[in-house]
Amino acid sequence: MIVVGGEALIDLVPLAEPPGALLPRPGGGPYNTALALGRLGAGAAFCSRVSRDGFGEVLLAGLRAAGVDLSLVQRGPEPTTLAVPSLAPDGSAAYGFYVEGTADRLFTLPPALPPGARALALGTCSLVLEPGASAYEDLLRRESGRGLLTLLDPNIRPALIADPARYRERFLARLPYVSVLKLSEEDADWLGGRVGDWLAAGPSAVVLTRGAAGLTVWTADGAEYGAAARPVDVVDTIGAGDTVNAALLHRLAGVDPAEVDWPGVLAYAAHAAALTCTRAGCEPPYAAELGLSR
Repeated sequence: MIVVGGEALIDLVPLAEPPGALLPRPGGGPYNTALALGRLGAGAAFCSRVSRDGFGEVLLAGLRAAGVDLSLVQRGPEPTTLAVPSLAPDGSAAYGFYVEGTADRLFTLPPALPPGARALALGTCSLVLEPGASAYEDLLRRESGRGLLTLLDPNIRPALIADPARYRERFLARLPYVSVLKLSEEDADWLGGRVGDWLAAGPSAVVLTRGAAGLTVWTADGAEYGAAARPVDVVDTIGAGDTVNAALLHRLAGVDPAEVDWPGVLAYAAHAAALTCTRAGCEPPYAAELGLSR
């Protein structure tokens, strides 16, 4: 089982017609990652706090339909977080958020994860908004200490980060507990660090997504591999990075780090992300769409 921890929210996706209209769609980086894992056929569980409101029910229904285990989900009466993406001509998205008093930021540290857990993924808003951010950080440290593969996707949302210097310090303090650091070029630029320094802090691999230029990974043993992006007609890029997370986790969990076929892993992730980009909002592909059985 691959456990994904973090927020589930509603993206209010802008529509071309009528002008100003917004379409509510399930979202949140961790939610999207869990959804993608389920659709790819991986055994996945979602670990979060989800509202009991109508949006919360929709969020859980989407995960349930993808076969994601919900036994680690906490519930609460607080409202669901809302995100409003604004889309650039190239399909990239920037986000505004409504987060005050919402359910996902009140997450508390759960008991030990199920014995079958092989990996843990964390990222995005859940690593910023307290008090939940500290609980997720405690979860990362605890499960890393138990030997789980851990993936961290900072997925920087500057609008939520009141103290950038403090965030960068906290990011570096998490790296000794991280197996795979995955981030975008934009994330890397905002963090202002260097791949070599991040690898020296603890991760066995750093994966960088580069949009139309594809993906690159650097490993702790000094290797570097890349994969080209698949050319597609891009509708938007919402959820593409989260789909990469899922593909990485699906291919890496349970595999000896010395035996990872990184070119194959990156090509698989690029294929899955490209399909997500052909659809409005985050609609990750199913295994069959990648020519694979579940």
